[in-house]
Amino acid sequence: MTLSPLVLVIDDEESMRDSCAQILVRMGCRVETAADGEAGLRRAGEARPDAVIVDLKMPGIGGLEVLDAVRALDPQIVTIVITGYATVDAAVEAMKKGAYDFLPKPFSPDELRLIIGRALERRHLALEAERLRREKKLIEDNVITLVSHQLRSPLVAVQQYFEVLLAGMAGRLEEKPREMIRKANERLTGLMNLINDWLDLAKIDKGGLVGKQRPLDLRPLLEKQVEFLTPLASEYGLVLAWGESPVGLPAALGDPASLEQVFSNILHNAIVYNRPGGRVEVRLGEAEESVVVTIRDTGIGIAAKDLPLIFDEFYRVSRGESSGAKGSGLGLPIAKKIVEAHGGRIEAASVLGEGTTFTIRLPKAPPENERR
Repeated sequence: MTLSPLVLVIDDEESMRDSCAQILVRMGCRVETAADGEAGLRRAGEARPDAVIVDLKMPGIGGLEVLDAVRALDPQIVTIVITGYATVDAAVEAMKKGAYDFLPKPFSPDELRLIIGRALERRHLALEAERLRREKKLIEDNVITLVSHQLRSPLVAVQQYFEVLLAGMAGRLEEKPREMIRKANERLTGLMNLINDWLDLAKIDKGGLVGKQRPLDLRPLLEKQVEFLTPLASEYGLVLAWGESPVGLPAALGDPASLEQVFSNILHNAIVYNRPGGRVEVRLGEAEESVVVTIRDTGIGIAAKDLPLIFDEFYRVSRGESSGAKGSGLGLPIAKKIVEAHGGRIEAASVLGEGTTFTIRLPKAPPENERR
């Protein structure tokens, strides 16, 4: 059985409390009253009303203080201020404190019914929005579990069977079926990459991918990625190298594992969307409160119309002659979310046909004497 809405009336005038209560009861509301702000807040904490009608001028705890306390107790409780000292300044101040409406005394029963009706409708909509938000979160959590355990696991098993077949462990394969299995395995690898990227994105949104941040020298982190990706650059006929970078740069504040993913993503893109004989250059620097990483390539570039959209989820830029490079459309959005979770920023500049430059700015770590 659904209870009728509860309205708490806080006013130091007994006649006002009684008249408001009679009007509200006739509307089908449950009503509680309090003669001062202290008693009203105590009752609000116990009963958790749907709406509070509060007099602005009362001895002891005044109406504005009550508004602050009620909002701290439950921001979804709708508050209405009534007062015999109605001024524009008082109304503005009440609204700043979170009041839904302002009703000057004396008011008619119809005026009170109209405002309370609107206030309770707002309360209903706010609670419904919160319910839907919780339901959405539950669905998201269930989808992540489904993808993690019930979808990825069988795909991994299928991929292992393909690799066994391609390795010849189950007998020799003719060229045509081998090629078919190889292509199927490539598609499966692409699907697995998409699933892994999507899960990473979900973890970031839940605050689960970026670990504890600490003072971090970015140079060894970048050197590791340069060393790891140099063979891939050679396959594409490119040079992957360090540009001129000052020594003795300050430490950044970051999580090494997630930042490695950022650098790997951007360097990988710089390689696969480049041209034979091209170059990818990595630089380190600083600017004001940031340590700056710059990754520049001499590749095919990104059109001006596409550039503002490259960090959007699942947005894929048309790559022309490099269209054979496959991606999930999530690498750059993941990189952006990780950098922003560090309190940093990532930007891209590009000229079509000439290349692209990514600039990553990460906050400097505080001086050692401020970390203690």
